[in-house]
Amino acid sequence: MESTGAPPAPGRRRPVPAGRPPARRFVLPPWLDGPMTSCQLVLGAAGMLLAIGLVMVFSASAIEAALDDQPAWRPGVEQVVFAVLGLGAALVAVRLPVRFIRRWATLGLVVAAVLLVLVLVPGIGLRLNGSRAWIDLGFTTFQPSETAKLVFALWGAHVLATRERFLTVRTLLVPLLPVFAALSFLLYREPDFGGIVSLGLVLVGLLWAGGLPLRWFACFAVAGAALLAVMVAGASYRLERVTSFLDPFADPSNAGFQAIRGFYALATGGLWGVGLGNSAMKWNLLPEAESDYIFAIIGEELGFLGCLVVVALYGVLAWAGFRIARRSADRFVQLACVAITVWLVGQAALNMGYVVGLLPVTGLTLPLVSAGGTSLVLTLFIVGLLIRFARSEPEAVEHLRRTDRGRLSRWVLPVPERAVAPLHPRRPRRPERAGRGAGHPGPDGGPPAPRAAGSGARTVARVVPVPPGERVPRERPAARERRTPDGRGRVPEARRQPPPRARASAPEQPRRPR
Repeated sequence: MESTGAPPAPGRRRPVPAGRPPARRFVLPPWLDGPMTSCQLVLGAAGMLLAIGLVMVFSASAIEAALDDQPAWRPGVEQVVFAVLGLGAALVAVRLPVRFIRRWATLGLVVAAVLLVLVLVPGIGLRLNGSRAWIDLGFTTFQPSETAKLVFALWGAHVLATRERFLTVRTLLVPLLPVFAALSFLLYREPDFGGIVSLGLVLVGLLWAGGLPLRWFACFAVAGAALLAVMVAGASYRLERVTSFLDPFADPSNAGFQAIRGFYALATGGLWGVGLGNSAMKWNLLPEAESDYIFAIIGEELGFLGCLVVVALYGVLAWAGFRIARRSADRFVQLACVAITVWLVGQAALNMGYVVGLLPVTGLTLPLVSAGGTSLVLTLFIVGLLIRFARSEPEAVEHLRRTDRGRLSRWVLPVPERAVAPLHPRRPRRPERAGRGAGHPGPDGGPPAPRAAGSGARTVARVVPVPPGERVPRERPAARERRTPDGRGRVPEARRQPPPRARASAPEQPRRPR
């Protein structure tokens, strides 16, 4: 058959040549493409990571606590207490309206910056492991840098969503880069290099979701590498980290001690592991085994399969976060989801990367798994935000409205009012008082009573009586109703706008910056 060269009609499939099987498009199963799939994936992945983390913190910290003449169960119970507090924070995050988050994001950023300044003051900031990054609260320690990362992500998403209609490269970079530089300088003064790296992940997520061209990311990578070289050359301990990463066996008793012990833990575990609780490196042989190097203890006790499960759960969490951003109709939710997901998954990748020897040691913890009070509570709050954003998907809102739920479920997990929450909702008009407004009869049942002067009413038109025999003066048209140069008596196309109600109901389409 000869081809006519004409394109196929719209709606018809292109004929498949003989002997070639038709291409099949990958389609997700129905149970993985439902309206509540994003929420279920976040709950499942985060819940399993939290359970694995609690078990491994119990296992990795018991021996060291016993060697320090403390109850062996104390570090694990403290982690459980922080997990309960974090679950309460997650429930609060699920109930937070998006409008409330955006309204207080700027104030939260100011408070986070003040806390980063206070932690540098001697007597207020607590120095641990050579870094003044904690505030002693008496019953626990608080790390302001963790709060600064979350607030920076929410504030940046709010600013970019507000400027979406006139977003350019300049308006995209100017509000974010100066704030990032100021927060990074405060973290550098602690010093907390891992906090700067995490804050950089938040910045990358915001710029990527905002539509920054890829060539700018290449420029930032070159500038970041140059700045990293300057920072490494300016401090001897940073130079030791880089040299131990390149060749940890060159100094096995000092700079490469922790990395080598991590390699031994992973090698001992093999495929199946030595069994839960049977780790040898946790006998005070591997420093920071329950926090920075807990992934090595997972590899030793649960083997390669246990590490693979942890990596897969973080992959599910990443896919769920990007799925929420793709299916959401609110621009703020899209930006916040991408920034939070890049931050969490990127930090997990950096932690696992330096444990296996692919990256230099940065001191970043494994989210939801490593021991730590502030980081665990904050991470669970972030998980609550992701659940809140997942429930605001348009399909999820419609599904929740059609589903019959109990009173407790409605109170704990309320249905969002709408998929796109307005930042400044309109206030309802006050009802007119009887006998006072226009159109209401007077006190004696006669014609409507005129509005009194000074009552706050606005005069719409004033009718002036014209004496007999004179012509009515012709009113001059308003500025927006004057005749235009085209002679048709209407506003040019560039000045015509849809009515406010149509603009409020129409979904905002993301634009790439010019």
